[in-house]
Amino acid sequence: MQPFELSPFSTLAVGIIGFLLTATLISRLIALRVGSTPTMVNLRDRINAWWVLVGLGLPVLALGKGVTIVLFAVLSFLTLREFISITPTRQGDRVVLFAAFFVAVPFQYALVASGWYGLFSILIPVYGFFAMAAMSTFAQDTQHFLERNAKIQWAVMVCVYGISHAPALLFLEIPNHQGQQAAMLLFFLLVVQLSDVMQYVFGKLMGRRKVAPILSPNKTVEGLVGGGLSASLVGALLHSFTPFSAAQAFLLSVAIVIAGFFGGLVLSAVKRSLGAKDWGSSIPGHGGVLDRLDSVAFSAPIFFHLVRYWFVP
Repeated sequence: MQPFELSPFSTLAVGIIGFLLTATLISRLIALRVGSTPTMVNLRDRINAWWVLVGLGLPVLALGKGVTIVLFAVLSFLTLREFISITPTRQGDRVVLFAAFFVAVPFQYALVASGWYGLFSILIPVYGFFAMAAMSTFAQDTQHFLERNAKIQWAVMVCVYGISHAPALLFLEIPNHQGQQAAMLLFFLLVVQLSDVMQYVFGKLMGRRKVAPILSPNKTVEGLVGGGLSASLVGALLHSFTPFSAAQAFLLSVAIVIAGFFGGLVLSAVKRSLGAKDWGSSIPGHGGVLDRLDSVAFSAPIFFHLVRYWFVP
């Protein structure tokens, strides 16, 4: 009888659950000593939210490519709704908004499912860019025409185009890694989200110098360096679950961290410009869905194209 072996995806999933259990226990022990301070309450809410996200996300990823694509399509729809909900629009934008929600989202994810890389990579930034601008002329509403179009196109680029690159990882055919794409997607999500968590922890423990106090008061140099380096080292340690060597996994993790950091910073600037603190309130301790996926929207295309260029024949 052959010994039972977990798949790379299952092993990573067990590790994530174990990490959350450890984090929950440590946070409870610290809370017993220091009490319910604002920082501890925020940390507790974040961990509870992570249990919900992991409890929903891992089973979906385990069910296969089709269900995973549907999940990310729903996430794109929700984040797009959050973005548009705090962005001023006019009646003349209805046709463009309909196209954004009910044409761009399903068409982009249909291309992901088909593995049609050529059209997937240019549909929104090329054809969508010109098509949405053309459609907006039908209303003949010239008031703030450029600003309104730019906001909608930004929303589609971030929420649909950017996020769709995460499930697209499932269709990269890498030699000697066939059938293990789900583990690579989980590796990417783990690094980008662990970076966010560790930046928060390092920032609270030793953060002194603000990176951009007006845009994001909680982001510090110490948090970025400590959290980013921690996430990158974890990425290197997990290289055996990917087609990368330890050094390659570390460098790719650094790219994920940097892109994700600027994703959070850029979208914080967008929120501030629109007079909002969070994109929504659907996830306690995290804000809206886009508050949790801002780093994914920026880092997924970077990671996807780096992997495709260097590792796909």
